[in-house]
Amino acid sequence: MESTLYNIQAKETGKIEIPESIFGVPWNADLVHQVVVSMQGNARPNVADTKGRGEVRGGGKKPWKQKGTGRARHGSSRSPIWKGGGVTHGPTSSKIYTRKINRTMSQKALLAVLSRKHKEGEVIFVDSIELQAPKASAARAMLAAFAKHFSGLSKKKNAALIALPVRHVPTMKSFQNFGNIAVEEVRNLNPLSVLSAKYLILASPKDAFELFDKKAASIPAPSSAPKAPKK
Repeated sequence: MESTLYNIQAKETGKIEIPESIFGVPWNADLVHQVVVSMQGNARPNVADTKGRGEVRGGGKKPWKQKGTGRARHGSSRSPIWKGGGVTHGPTSSKIYTRKINRTMSQKALLAVLSRKHKEGEVIFVDSIELQAPKASAARAMLAAFAKHFSGLSKKKNAALIALPVRHVPTMKSFQNFGNIAVEEVRNLNPLSVLSAKYLILASPKDAFELFDKKAASIPAPSSAPKAPKK
């Protein structure tokens, strides 16, 4: 498999051979959905909390006697149908949204997402992205050059995720004030972050391929041996 390689000025510098084991993985919608939903649940802050009828104040005394008043019978003002009473089936801080994600599942989902992104033409390979000083003007010039080839980079939100081979502070600071651009190290990429952006811009792709190859090699091969029949 081959793809176009660009420089930081968005000019084509040639072709790059991309591994089939990384960008040729078949799409698995069920696996990707399970991993993404689990990651969203793990990142969800559990702050919403309501009080049930056993937690609100007051209501210890019966509002009025059972019979003879002409009004409906009530046993407590803590009832959910009363103003200031408890909440029925409301959110509580004791609810747990976290789910376990196996490493193999996460890695398989990441490779499936990368393959899907590349198939749809949403992976941009750049030979190097290293801005010498933290300047937003240089970052804006780079984005403007690439926007001529990729119109989605002009989106106001989640336009692109720039993946750097190593942490480079001047480059990260140059893009930190752009609300539609995120910068991350390749080793920290995950299915949720890649899917959250329209484009994935891979800097120094050969270095990224080495890391992805390690992830792909760590995935155990599916067993082809037939299962023994139950006795």
